[in-house]
Amino acid sequence: MTKRTGRRRIMHLAASFFSIIVFLFLVGSSGYLLLSHPKTPLPDHWNPLRDLTVTAPVTLVTKFQLNRALADEAQCRATLSEAGVTFSRMEDLVIDQNCGISGRGELSGLVSTRVRGVETRCTTALRLAMWEHHVVQPAARDVLGTDVRALRHLGSYNCRRMRTAQGQDGRWSSHATADSVDIAGVDLADGRTLSLLQDWNATGPDAAFLRRIGQGACDWFRVVLSPNFNRLHADHFHLQGPGWGYCR
Repeated sequence: MTKRTGRRRIMHLAASFFSIIVFLFLVGSSGYLLLSHPKTPLPDHWNPLRDLTVTAPVTLVTKFQLNRALADEAQCRATLSEAGVTFSRMEDLVIDQNCGISGRGELSGLVSTRVRGVETRCTTALRLAMWEHHVVQPAARDVLGTDVRALRHLGSYNCRRMRTAQGQDGRWSSHATADSVDIAGVDLADGRTLSLLQDWNATGPDAAFLRRIGQGACDWFRVVLSPNFNRLHADHFHLQGPGWGYCR
């Protein structure tokens, strides 16, 4: 190969590479304009540039929208309000570096269920709203043929260290910052009450429903501990926002 031929080949490769870069830039710019245009034909629940809507169908971009809302307190509160969730604003609670609640509020109602007033943070309330609307209610209708009227809980905020089957752990619990909530059961629209303590190990649709919503919580919380985890969780689901990802 002569030097002139080698230079021509290099120039050809450089031109081809530059053309590809220009093409990708134009495609990306066109895509961004399409997504950001006020009259874009793409539905909001498919558009990563749009804000999360709790009641919208779940798509490939829902988790992206959720993460953005979780990272912005103002957007988190606006998302809850738009969904009809009752989350009354409270001043942030500052205790020390281990305990306190940022984005604090009192949660007393989700999209279509009641909740006995619980002090928690916006991110926990938002994850709970997604779970209630997309997992709990559909499971109740499919498995039990009724709706869930209320979620029963054991609280969210608790300034304490982690507890294990062997005793108290040295690490601080996610409850110390209201990053988790413990769900003990549900009240159904047909007048019945289901509890994890009484119905988790039963047979039939009641147990099937509880197991389904426990597994489904893993779609919206990073850590989910059920009665299958250990005896300390025999009576509740531990639903935790942050964490490395564990579902049992």
